[in-house]
Amino acid sequence: MTMKIPAILSLVGPDFGAVGGSSQLRAIVGALLTYGLIVAVLMVVICAATWAIGSSNGSWQTASKGKTGLFVALGGAVLTGGALAWANWLLEVGATL
Repeated sequence: MTMKIPAILSLVGPDFGAVGGSSQLRAIVGALLTYGLIVAVLMVVICAATWAIGSSNGSWQTASKGKTGLFVALGGAVLTGGALAWANWLLEVGATL
């Protein structure tokens, strides 16, 4: 059972078919998810570098703050990615009401 790439890509985005004014909603959700993921990735890179530099210099306070920031940034990335599934669920529930 093989799925083609277009079939997989159609399962990734939210379903805006049942919502009026869906083009505006699609643009807003897409922009927010894009900005959220870009910020999360930048924070992962910055915090990982801070953790590495703090560890190599023997500064355990800086390394600890970098490690905490890295885990918070990873959590933010996961929550931002999960927002897409939540938006799909809300749109599906809204269409059945």
